[in-house]
Amino acid sequence: MYLMKPHRLKTISEFHSIFQLPKPEHPLISLVDYAELVAAKKHSEVNTIVADYYSISVKRDLREKMRYGQQSYDFDDGVMYFMAPGQVLQTTPVVDDMEPKPSGWILLIHPDFLWNTPLAAAIRRYEFFNYSVNEALFLSEKEELVLHNLIQNIRQEYQANIDRFSQSIIISQIETLLNYSERFYQRQFITRKIANHQVLDRVDKLLTDYFANDALSQKGLPSVQYVADALNISASYLSGLLKVLTGQSTQQHIHDKLIEKAKEKLSTTDLSVSEIAYGLGFEHPQSFSKLFKTKTRLSPLEFRASFA
Repeated sequence: MYLMKPHRLKTISEFHSIFQLPKPEHPLISLVDYAELVAAKKHSEVNTIVADYYSISVKRDLREKMRYGQQSYDFDDGVMYFMAPGQVLQTTPVVDDMEPKPSGWILLIHPDFLWNTPLAAAIRRYEFFNYSVNEALFLSEKEELVLHNLIQNIRQEYQANIDRFSQSIIISQIETLLNYSERFYQRQFITRKIANHQVLDRVDKLLTDYFANDALSQKGLPSVQYVADALNISASYLSGLLKVLTGQSTQQHIHDKLIEKAKEKLSTTDLSVSEIAYGLGFEHPQSFSKLFKTKTRLSPLEFRASFA
């Protein structure tokens, strides 16, 4: 089975130690050169970890395959990905001595470094910490340069003599890095229209098939998580993508498909409103009627009467 016994890393110092890297300059934040890490990994048997800190990475010419959550990746281009505390990452080295050599950086941030700052709570709103199940961030050279400059500022600050300004300056740089990353993710949503619209087509087909199934009355309405799992992407990523493409969340798409089915039943059958509600997976007809009126501004009976 996959990931039977991951190695838990509670501190950034443990990460440095297990991969035989020099001790971190600061116990709660570290910037690691990816080429150095790849070289160190050759002497380590650890390839599956659960970390108790945040990780932000940019890697080019990755010489390993990665599995994060339930999805495998084979990264070739320069990509950026994010990990939150408690997430599982598995890497498998790829035997390939050909050039070019891997490059990039990994920024490790322990939650304690953010303690008593606005970013401690705000960092949770950056949904891309969940996106890696299916979608890493692909960077243009210009975008990567923007992030590289911020990383250099962080490196310079934490390698200098620590004073009472150091933490706030570094956190300001991290927050700017996250905000740029969020902008780049939105660009990726927009520029990858073909792939994104394929996802939208798959959502529509999945919901159409689901609502055509007679077992709907037993299964109930499909959940957002059910749709995301069926498409092998995270629920937060799916809702974010649909919001950009259509202005509606996954839940709203489910409700729209439900209303389509309800309109069909109301206009082409003699079933009562209660029978239609139960057939669509509602335990209480009143809940169905309320949702229908919210969506159409008509009650089910008023809608049916318009066809008389």
